[in-house]
Amino acid sequence: MKKISIAIIAITLLFACSEKKSENNLHLTGNIKGLKKGTLYVQRVANNKLVALDTIAIDGNSNFETNINLQSPEMLYLFLDRGVSNSLDNNLLFFAEPGDISIETNLENYIADAKVTGSKNQDLYYEYKKVDKRFQDESLTLIEKKFKAMKSKNEIELNGIIAKQETNIKRKYLYATNFAINNKDYEVAPYIALSEIYDINLKYLDTIHKSLSPKVVQSLYGKKLTEYIASIKKQQ
Repeated sequence: MKKISIAIIAITLLFACSEKKSENNLHLTGNIKGLKKGTLYVQRVANNKLVALDTIAIDGNSNFETNINLQSPEMLYLFLDRGVSNSLDNNLLFFAEPGDISIETNLENYIADAKVTGSKNQDLYYEYKKVDKRFQDESLTLIEKKFKAMKSKNEIELNGIIAKQETNIKRKYLYATNFAINNKDYEVAPYIALSEIYDINLKYLDTIHKSLSPKVVQSLYGKKLTEYIASIKKQQ
């Protein structure tokens, strides 16, 4: 009888631990070198607003840790309230997913020096942004050249720059489309479709959507992409 009671207690504790783990399936840890005092807010976008999921007080120890209930992989924000600064370099975007994720950065370059590890979606997003930056840099260069051509009223040069801008945009959108299709098994795919190329021709969004794995289709961004495509088709 005693053995049976012990077994029941053990099973109960096991289920309790499993339930707790599923409720808080994102274990987020990190360090902000140089931060002595401040407040961290883990936030998500809900109804076009940032909503706090958790608040972490920093007082003397720059390490932090929290557990968060995450139904599906999604982009979250780690907002740093420095208490004395209104700097825009305060809201760190990271692709959260169930499991252990670590964020290492410093107070001086909070966003620029941030390293997020433990998230496959984040790794892929880093990879995407690295190439996308080339298109962004090219766009800025062409804007500067366009301004100079307009100022000098050089129509031939201006038309050439406009053509290059259109080509750069097409290359950027094609890259994003191919990247999403090639990573159809990860939630970063519909996220890129929604955040980077939402205004692309509908057939490309449809192609991305049809390529997604069943698991990703049922994810947060998979469902949002489904809804977005349906809303466009309804307007046509």
